[in-house]
Formats: sequence, C-alpha cells, structure tokens
Amino acid sequence: WTIRVPASSANIGPGFDVLGLALSRHLTLRVSLSPCPESDSKVTLSYHGEGATDAPTDPYKNLVTRVALYVLLSHRLTFPAAHVTVEIDNQVPFGRGMGSSAAAVVAGVLLGDALGDLHLSQERVKDYALMVERHPDNITAALCGGFTGSFLRMLEPSELSPAAIPLAEVLPAYPANAGPPQPGDELPPQPPRNVGRHVRYGFSKDIGVVVAVPKFEVETAKARGALPDSYPRQDVVFNLQRLAVLTASLGASPLDPNVIWEAMRDKVHQPQREGLIPGLSKIVNTMTPSTHPGLLGICLSGAGPTILALATPQMEAVGEAIKELWKQEGIEVEWLALEVDDTGATLNEHK
Repeated sequence: WTIRVPASSANIGPGFDVLGLALSRHLTLRVSLSPCPESDSKVTLSYHGEGATDAPTDPYKNLVTRVALYVLLSHRLTFPAAHVTVEIDNQVPFGRGMGSSAAAVVAGVLLGDALGDLHLSQERVKDYALMVERHPDNITAALCGGFTGSFLRMLEPSELSPAAIPLAEVLPAYPANAGPPQPGDELPPQPPRNVGRHVRYGFSKDIGVVVAVPKFEVETAKARGALPDSYPRQDVVFNLQRLAVLTASLGASPLDPNVIWEAMRDKVHQPQREGLIPGLSKIVNTMTPSTHPGLLGICLSGAGPTILALATPQMEAVGEAIKELWKQEGIEVEWLALEVDDTGATLNEHK
C-alpha cells in the first residue's frame, strides 16, 4: 500500500478551530507485508525527511503505528502475523503549525484500515482520527483536502465525548520491545459515529500559497496556554464577521485583495500568541496589498510559528518580504510556494 496525507494550515485568520486548508507537502507511507512464521512477525519502521532524527522508529512509540494499533484493537485485531515494513517519507515539519500531528494521525488510521482489511468509510476514518487529535480543523483538511470548515457535533448523553477520554486510554504506553498486544474482551474507547461535520468551500485556482517556516518550534500546548478563557463580545463579533466574508471571498471571481486582507485579520488567537512568535505583529499588520502587490491576505498558520500568505501571482516577492522582516528579528526562515491539495488523504493498494 501507499498512504499519502497532505500538510494543512488551520484557522486561516479569523477561523479559529474551524477553518483548514490542505497543502501540497505530504506524509507518505509505503507499506509491505512479507509472510513469515508467527513467532518471527514484527513491524519495522524507517523514517526519512522532516523530523527523521527525532521521530521514534519503535512501532510502539511512533504516533503513526500507535494510532494504527488503536484502530486494529478496536476491531479485535492486532498487527498481522507477518513482517510489516513501513517506510515513512515526511515533508511536513514538526511543531511549525503545518498539521504534522494531524497528518500522522490520519495516516495511522489509514494504516490500521489497510492492515486490518477494514474498508472504513471516510467518515469513520475521521471519527477514529478525532479520538486522538481532538480538533477537527487540521484533521478534516488533511483527510478531505481543499479549503474546509468543520466542527464537532453536539453529542447525546449516551455517547462518549472524545474530549472526555484521556489520550492515555486511547493510545496507551507500551514497554520497550513490546510484542503485539492481544485484543481483549474490553475494546479501547470507541469514537461516536459521524462526530465531525464539515463543508468544503470554493478556493480560486488563481490563489497561490506561501508558507514562511522559521527555524524554531512553538509547542501547541504552549500556544493554547496563551489563550484566555473568555473574550470581549466585540472581539468575537470581529472574527465572526470576517469568517463569514472570508469563506465566500476566497472562491469569488474576480478576487478582491482589500476584502480578503481585511477578512483574514483576527482578534481571538494571533494577538495572544505574539509573545511566542517574535515579529508576528509586524508581519501580519504591515504587509498589505498596497505595500506588497499580489498579496491577498496573511495570517499565522495554525498555532504557529509558520506564517501563511495568500498571493497572486507575486509569490516570490511575498515570500522574500516575510523572510526579510523576520531577518530583522534575527530569525532564519525558509519560505515555500505551495498549492492547495484538493485530493486529501489517499490509500492505494498495489497488487
């Protein structure tokens, strides 16, 4: 099998925990099975690309294979009695606000689906992914592709809320050199069905995506910790107004840079994270369509520190401008010209 999952950017300005955009950088798994005696069965991981020096290759420590094992145990299965080889090629940087964990989780669910021959629907894949990654914005974009809006539906009292289940129960720790855990009478916590709801918005083919990736990480937990427990009503209204306009304006023809730039502004999460990301305020507030022709809008990508800009067609000029502003803060940056991935996650079997 080959499993391919795109990177993603969440929030896109005002759409905190709602909007997601799939991007043309990918996490790719190449999976093969070799028959062998059950006593010799094992899972072997190799890892190349972004994070290769940091990602564990023990299948009981790596997020991708731990998620796959969760899916298998949920169906009273475990890793197959074979030599399973998983070659991971990763283009999605860790801890940069480009959906690296969402890509790994979606890939893990699809790996479990393949190894167990489960034939899960896309909605059920999303359910399992949301038991691990509890925010639907990145998960939905990575799984479905394109420009998406998503939420978790209100659950009935009888249904299990993913947020109420400790992650350690979904992905328990395994000792070093663990053998395949055997399915027990009690299944792992099961996700409610169709828990995540989403739509795909139009996104003009004329829009290019620039991501400026600085050479430092921001932990998602720390970025979330910078947010307040409550907001002034005027700040919430500010974001709601812009969210409604932005989702329509990015698919419009002709594109209106002045509308899009203003619609990508935010008061709910970006100002609160400025202390974690030097230069953020200067970049998102001083780069405008009038100062940088071709720029449509600019924002923090997810929890950061990557900055995402939408542009047409001056992508190089926009990328270099962000790089120069960050250079003034003493921060080294790599910028990438990307496209929107309209396909989303794929699982292909090679016979």
